[in-house]
Amino acid sequence: MSESRVSNPETRTRRPSYLLQAWLVIFLSALYAVILVSIQINLSEKIEANKKKKTFAQIPTLVDGADPSKTRELKIEGKDGKPATVLQVFDANGQHIGWVFPGKGQGFGDVIALLVGLDRNAETLTGISVLEQKETPGLGNFIEDEPFRSQFVGKSTSVPLAAVTGEPVRPQDIRALTGATISSKAVCDIVNQSVQLYRAPALDAGK
Repeated sequence: MSESRVSNPETRTRRPSYLLQAWLVIFLSALYAVILVSIQINLSEKIEANKKKKTFAQIPTLVDGADPSKTRELKIEGKDGKPATVLQVFDANGQHIGWVFPGKGQGFGDVIALLVGLDRNAETLTGISVLEQKETPGLGNFIEDEPFRSQFVGKSTSVPLAAVTGEPVRPQDIRALTGATISSKAVCDIVNQSVQLYRAPALDAGK
């Protein structure tokens, strides 16, 4: 009998074993992917929930007299065509008293994320809060502190803000932090952009 015609029992039993192992690898890979996606979704939801909680906690410091429990989240389309969420702020009696707009832009070290408080007509700034920053410790990170942030209160939104290194002269001037001009300018630019992108769409949505 020719050697090529001899059937090898070991080969016949080995093939199903290879197939089983291959399917097992595919199954475990799919299961692992599902678990990773599930974890990512849960983490994303927790991150968003924490971000929302932190945002709402800042509302009373951004708009005087605000009752966070009465705040309305409005989904709008910014002037850049991108979706955004703005907060329509009310007092304890349900009277509309202001707005909180999001803002984000590049700082000296990394991205700076802000909350921008405005009056009910979005004509005057009522405060800013820094949600996220990685600016230089001892210099740029002072954008979080009250002495710098308080300069924005009462500023008109009709004229873009400008960071200056000397004494502020014009109504729109913001005195830059010593040694952190770039960080200071970035905050002004972010506030200006936030107002420009969201003021008109927010007022329209909040009617």
